[in-house]
Amino acid sequence: MTTSTLRRAGIALLATLALATVPATAGTATATAETASAATAPTAAGAWRGAWAASPQAPTQPFEDAKNWSLRGFADQTVRQSVRLTSGGTKARIELTNRYGTTPLRVTGATVARTAEGGAVVPGSVRTLTFAGRGSVTVPAGGTLLSDGVPFRTKALESVTVTLYLAWPTGPATFHHFASATSYRAAGDHRADTSGKAFTETSTSWYYLSGVEVSGGPRGAARRDGIVTFGDSLTDGVGSAPDADNRYPDELAERLAATGRPHAVLNHGIGGNQVTNDTTWAGEAAVTRFRKDVLTEKGVGTVILLEGINDFGGSGPAFPGGPTPEVSVNRLIDGHRTLIRQARAHGLKVVGATLTPIKGSFYDTPENEAKRKAFNTWVRTSGAYDAVVDFDRAVADPADPDRIRTAYDSEDHLHPNDAGDRAMAEALDLDEL
Repeated sequence: MTTSTLRRAGIALLATLALATVPATAGTATATAETASAATAPTAAGAWRGAWAASPQAPTQPFEDAKNWSLRGFADQTVRQSVRLTSGGTKARIELTNRYGTTPLRVTGATVARTAEGGAVVPGSVRTLTFAGRGSVTVPAGGTLLSDGVPFRTKALESVTVTLYLAWPTGPATFHHFASATSYRAAGDHRADTSGKAFTETSTSWYYLSGVEVSGGPRGAARRDGIVTFGDSLTDGVGSAPDADNRYPDELAERLAATGRPHAVLNHGIGGNQVTNDTTWAGEAAVTRFRKDVLTEKGVGTVILLEGINDFGGSGPAFPGGPTPEVSVNRLIDGHRTLIRQARAHGLKVVGATLTPIKGSFYDTPENEAKRKAFNTWVRTSGAYDAVVDFDRAVADPADPDRIRTAYDSEDHLHPNDAGDRAMAEALDLDEL
């Protein structure tokens, strides 16, 4: 994949909006750089803060997956996507991205609703979203924008459904590959439908939707207690049960909510991603995408860094899309130091994480294991981070510490299952977050 130099331009024009249950059709808003400063403006109900997020990726199909719609895109189709919020409020808005699009994206209309079973939503909960007061919007190639806020009361760990009607051909779609969640597609305009009957096609990726923000609520004042989990497939949730919200960041959000003081936990993992190398299918290098994915998030005070095993394993034949340049331990350390500097310059606390076991996996070689152990020693002893979480020891087999514990293994000896994700979340010290 060619490295993009397009910067994320968050755009929002705050407009009042009456509750509605039918789509708006009057006018089309077009995102422009001139309105970018409005993205961080607080509303009367309080400052906006992230409640859910996913890192965008360029359209690609590295695996034989007919349910990956990114290369063909959409035309006269409705896409319905459900996500679980980690923070609640009294208003909501969505973020749409065309970061890797080569032509403008025309969104004819969008709604948000409470999630029901399958592709259905709760009757009476559908709210039309507008963009600068208009029902349709054009997102420039390379652009990202925010909808207007809509009155929509939510709470932490509640699922909401965003529906986009794309009447005009989109071309290849910016998306997030490994959603570990089901998205739905229907022919024609079904953005206001409460039934899921028309949504006969499914995918396990997210398309164009890169964030949901909330404002208001009992803790609606501006604050920076949100957490970004940043990394590769272990953060993204590969190996966890689909549609179960059991990724380690989900389990962390549940732990925080159980204390009675929920915090936003925003997942910016990309399966296959590397710290130092761009890849043809797994996104830009972490040192490049960090500014666009993490430093643009609102209400965040901490970032957890878990990434590097693909840098070591990517040079071998098992890496999808072909080998990437070999990465030394020192080069990976330099990459992490770059991320730490970027985070601290933005006022973020940085939690470093050790790399989990690989014995028995397709990355298992003596060279990769030696690199993993050396890097983990640096994480534990360097003092480079503000805090450290030892995910390696949290999921390792006590009888064979180089191997993931059987009870935590998704069966590829690399990715944790739901129980492993829970063990990783429990290894985090909530006081340090």
